[in-house]
Amino acid sequence: MADEKQTQTYQGYEQGSIYPINDAYSLLLRLIRNCPWNRCSFCPVYKKQKFSIRSVEDIIKDIDLIRTYIDRLLQENAQPIAFEQERIHSIYTGFEIRDRVAFNNAVKWYTAGMDTIFLQDANPLVMKPKELLFILRHIKDCFPGIKTIATYARSSTILQLPDNTLEQMNKLGLNRIHVGVESGSNLVLNRMRKGVDRAGHIEAAKRIRQAGIELYAYVMPGLGGVDLSIEHALETAEALNAINPDVIKIRTLGLSPSTELAHWQLRGMFEKPGDAMIATEVRLMLETLDNIQSRIKSDHILNLFETVTGKMPHDKEKMIGIIDRFFELPPKERILYQIGRRMGFFKGLEDMDTSPQMDKVRLACENYGVTPKNVDQILDRLMMRFV
Repeated sequence: MADEKQTQTYQGYEQGSIYPINDAYSLLLRLIRNCPWNRCSFCPVYKKQKFSIRSVEDIIKDIDLIRTYIDRLLQENAQPIAFEQERIHSIYTGFEIRDRVAFNNAVKWYTAGMDTIFLQDANPLVMKPKELLFILRHIKDCFPGIKTIATYARSSTILQLPDNTLEQMNKLGLNRIHVGVESGSNLVLNRMRKGVDRAGHIEAAKRIRQAGIELYAYVMPGLGGVDLSIEHALETAEALNAINPDVIKIRTLGLSPSTELAHWQLRGMFEKPGDAMIATEVRLMLETLDNIQSRIKSDHILNLFETVTGKMPHDKEKMIGIIDRFFELPPKERILYQIGRRMGFFKGLEDMDTSPQMDKVRLACENYGVTPKNVDQILDRLMMRFV
């Protein structure tokens, strides 16, 4: 693994482009650039971008810069909601261009309540533990009121951490880790070059939870392809049963043309399941989940149902029922929902009854010439916007 550090002079506050949906209003602090693994066959992010670890000195300067701007905002107006745009713009234009990104983030974070920080990019825990602990301690000193510090991490990295490191990080404020589990099937994990097997995912997840850190586990319906669809659903559910994550995030496979997986599909080496098969996968996974208390979230446009959300086991049947109602729809109505969902008009089936956009959806179906036979091909094209 590369361990290349910044040796140039400080170039100003840095911000990566990738973060979880629920961290849209968090303060973003970039500890590493891009991804140290960067081999997953399905992932289009960070490809052809060089991995490096930022220097601790530069990261501390970023934190101090944000602290300075927060102090400035506090001096201007103690009530964030009452900020005058003209005054904010006046302050903004007074900074050098390189510092304006930091100021914009400080304003956004301050107005959101300054509760959460997200550490970027793909896997900051590859830093030396001593350095990461130093950074966390500095964050805590600068922003003692922080409620959540979160980051992405790979299971393989968690397994390499010295004993008690996660506990130390938690004491200094790191209390949420997002892990891309993707699948519980070793065949799928190996084919997708995740660099970890099912047992590794389970052990890493247990270490995170034992350290008192909240675990968000991401799973990817469709990743097994048509050939491994059932195995992918069943073994992913079984892995989740062993983990019992705080949150299970569903993020359906979307094929970006730049990925190795998309090239495999073009060569007939992989077949992406259609909506109906993926819905069946999700249903089977939900049905197989047992003896866990996880929250299920489907808050991504690639998912067919954003409304498949709830708390296990209480909401299990409700979530399964949403998928069953989809299959009960007449074929034409099912297509209308699929197209309307991927146009961004629907979150769930009930939206079809009240949406003012139904005429647009019908017109789109006519213009695209959508039929039950070609609907998945058309949907794949629509979903390209989101991968």
